[in-house]
Amino acid sequence: MVSGEHCRYYRGLEIISDLCVGCSHCMRVCPTEALRVNGGKATIHPNLCIDCGRCYRECPTSAIRVVDDDFDHIFDYKHRLLLIPSLFYSQFEDRIEIEEVNNIIGSLGFTEVSPVELGVDYLIEEMNLYIDEASPDLKPVISSYCPAVVRLIQVRFPSLVDNIMTLLPPLEITAQYYKSKYREAGIPEDDLGIFYLTPCVAKIAAVKDPVGGYVSPITGVINMDLVYSKVMMAHRNHTVTENNIRVNEEITSNAIRWSTTRGESNATRGVALAIDGMTNVIEFLEKVENGDIEGVDFLELRGCDESCSGGILVRGNRFLVADGLHKRASTAPWVNPYLKDFRKYCADYMRFDNVQPRVFMKYGRDIKEAIRKMEQVRNLKHILPGIDCGACGSPGCEALAGDIVNGERNINNCVFMQIANERKGTLQVEEAIELMEEIWGKRYDY
Repeated sequence: MVSGEHCRYYRGLEIISDLCVGCSHCMRVCPTEALRVNGGKATIHPNLCIDCGRCYRECPTSAIRVVDDDFDHIFDYKHRLLLIPSLFYSQFEDRIEIEEVNNIIGSLGFTEVSPVELGVDYLIEEMNLYIDEASPDLKPVISSYCPAVVRLIQVRFPSLVDNIMTLLPPLEITAQYYKSKYREAGIPEDDLGIFYLTPCVAKIAAVKDPVGGYVSPITGVINMDLVYSKVMMAHRNHTVTENNIRVNEEITSNAIRWSTTRGESNATRGVALAIDGMTNVIEFLEKVENGDIEGVDFLELRGCDESCSGGILVRGNRFLVADGLHKRASTAPWVNPYLKDFRKYCADYMRFDNVQPRVFMKYGRDIKEAIRKMEQVRNLKHILPGIDCGACGSPGCEALAGDIVNGERNINNCVFMQIANERKGTLQVEEAIELMEEIWGKRYDY
C-alpha cells in the first residue's frame, strides 16, 4: 500500500465499519490484494482496488456497499435521459413487456430512454480498423469494454497497458451522440442530464474516473438493482402513471449481444478470443504476459462470469439473462439506421489517451525508490514462511512484505515470526498480543 500517498482513483465500493466483523473473506478473494484487516475491520486500498465487486459478493455480513449517485439527482435537470443496457430488460423475462418497463421508468421521472448499445455498430467499424492497423508487438489488442479488466491490467499486468484498445466503449459513444444531438436541438447543456443504469460497480468508477484523460458526458450513474426493484414494485401495485417518455428502440442484433460473452469477438475480423470470469482472465493474461499466446489479434476479456449478465447489480440469474439477450437478438434487425449520424457526431470523440500503469503506486511515485522497495520485498519473501495464511492481516506473504517495506506492517505481524522471535527471547508474549490486537482487534478481551 502507498504510505502517505494521496489517492488519485475513484472507488465505487466502501466498507460499512459497523457491519464488518473482520472475517477476511473479502481479503482472500481480491484479485489485486487491495484489502487489509486493521483493528478488526477490513479496509480497501483505493489505488489497488479495481471495483470488480468480488468482495461485495463474498461478504457474509453485507458490510460492503456500492457508492452510486442519489436517484433524486435526476430532478436537477429538465431533460433526463436514461441509457439502459439491453440486459436490464432480460431480467424480467416474459413477465413484463419492454413497453411497460419503459412506461414505469417514465413514471419514475425520466423523459427519454435509449439503449446503451446504440453506438455499437459504429464502434465495430472503428474496432476492425484499429485491429487491422495495430502493429504486431501490440497484439493481441485487448478490449477496453470491461473497466474492471482495464484496471486489473493497470495494477497486475502493467506491461500490457499498451495493448489496451484506446477506443471508447459503447456507453460513452452513445452518451456523446446524445449530447451532440441535444446541443444541435438548442438545448442548454445545463438542462440535460445523461444517466446510466449500471449492472456493475466498475462502470461507476469508469464514468467518475475514466482512464486515458477522457472526460465523460454522463451526469450520473444509477444502481440497476434499485431501478429493477422500483419497476417490479410499480408493476405489482399497478401504480404506473401516464407519461410522455420518448423511447428509442432501434437496436441491432450485434448491439444486443454486445454485453454477452463473445459479443465483441464475434463482430471482429481476424483471430479473436473471448474469456469471462476474473480467475480465467487473470490466468490468460499471465500467458499473454509470458509470451505464450501467438497468432491472436483481439481479446475480449470480461471480469464477470457470463460477462455483464453476471454483474453484481443484476438481479436476474446470469444464465437466464444472457439467454434472453440471445433470443431477443435473433429477431432484431442487422442494420442500424443511425449509423450515418454516429459517424457525423462521434468521429471526434472515439479515442482516449494511452492507459497508464498503476504498479508503482504501491511503492510511491518515484520510480527509482519504487524499484528499491521492490528489491526489499523480494528479500523479505525469502524470510517469511510463504504459506499465505492471512493471519497478519495482509492477503499473503508477498503482500505483507510490501506492507512492511511501506512501513505499514511489522515483520512480527507474521505469527510464525512471532513464535520464532519469542523462542529467541527477542519478542515478549505481551508484545505479540499487542501486535495481534492491532490487526484483529480485542475480540478475545473479555
